[in-house]
Amino acid sequence: MSTAFVFPGQGAQTIGMGRDLAQAYPAAKAVFDEVDEALGESLSALIWEGDIETLTLTENAQPALMATSIAAMRALEAEGVEVSRASFVAGHSLGEYSALCAAGVFSLADTARLLRTRGRAMQSAVPVGQGAMAAILGLSADQVTQVAEEAAGDGVCQLANENDPTQNVISGDAEAVARAIDLAKAAGAKRALPLPVSAPFHCALMQPAADEMAKALAEVTLNAPAVPLVANVLAESVSTADPIADLLVQQVTGRVRWRTSVEWMVANGVTDFWEIGAGKALSGMIRRIHKEATLRNVGLAADVQAAAAG
Repeated sequence: MSTAFVFPGQGAQTIGMGRDLAQAYPAAKAVFDEVDEALGESLSALIWEGDIETLTLTENAQPALMATSIAAMRALEAEGVEVSRASFVAGHSLGEYSALCAAGVFSLADTARLLRTRGRAMQSAVPVGQGAMAAILGLSADQVTQVAEEAAGDGVCQLANENDPTQNVISGDAEAVARAIDLAKAAGAKRALPLPVSAPFHCALMQPAADEMAKALAEVTLNAPAVPLVANVLAESVSTADPIADLLVQQVTGRVRWRTSVEWMVANGVTDFWEIGAGKALSGMIRRIHKEATLRNVGLAADVQAAAAG
């Protein structure tokens, strides 16, 4: 029996997330304090007392979700559950940074600053309204890739996320994504619907953000991961620091291969998946990828205590 710790991506944010962890565990409270200091503002006040529209802004959601995940991780450590309990760590898009922080590749302060930079760079890479994303339900990744290529024309339309066998996400120019929605429906998709996002993530239009992240990552120290990372763009593990910065740059414009990553982990002995942080989105995806998986959510103090006891 082998365990993977997985970390959620954008969309899982809620007002109040992580607050009971901070109240129950000084080590968790210290995470939010350190992130506030690293960013030079009280992100924790926004997370716990702000409005959801402001929290959902990419530049806020990314460090906020990471802080909540790492607070849960520090609470687990306070109960004696170290990251080495896991055979692998992995995260969905920005969650990959949470996984890397948990595995000791980046310091917490560097991770917070990198995600603030990443969020701003991804938001500003494409003028508002020029890009779009859409979820395609009921077609395979290969079918969605074909639809996206047909819809692209002279523009950009790509498969951005392979989430699970029933759900794939496309990203690109707004007009091309609209064409792809119609083509997907014609190809037999159960649903094809635009996503309420502010930019077309994980496609070639994000190249300016990738360039920005290459500069930012060149300025931070990377340590070897304490636990191998299953990287989004590879869907297999890396256990040294050397390729990580390049993989994170590729991830900005590249595909989040979540379904394939989970399949790889299962093939390499993982039976238990712990979702560390806000929400349960990854657990739902994992259940659809591998019905036999054992799932545990660790986002509340009670979850931490149950995980430590079990």
